[in-house]
Amino acid sequence: MQKIFGGPILPTLMKLAVASVVVGILLAFFGIQPIDLWRDFLDTVARIWHMGFDAIDWSVRYILLGAVVVVPIWLFVRLWTFLIERK
Repeated sequence: MQKIFGGPILPTLMKLAVASVVVGILLAFFGIQPIDLWRDFLDTVARIWHMGFDAIDWSVRYILLGAVVVVPIWLFVRLWTFLIERK
């Protein structure tokens, strides 16, 4: 258990409790409620999730747009090279 806690269990728990009280006092001083932190966190995760899918949508759109030009040219070059090498 000491490996998990990074040292003796009781002193580590006491340090965590003191740090939690100090942070709690600071957050209360600034008027921040725990539920606000969770809402903001979950909203941020949701925004990141949507931005990820927006980025995928954006990249797929441009990949397909470029592929309309690049793939036929590539096929033409491959066929041309194949026909020239056969001679």
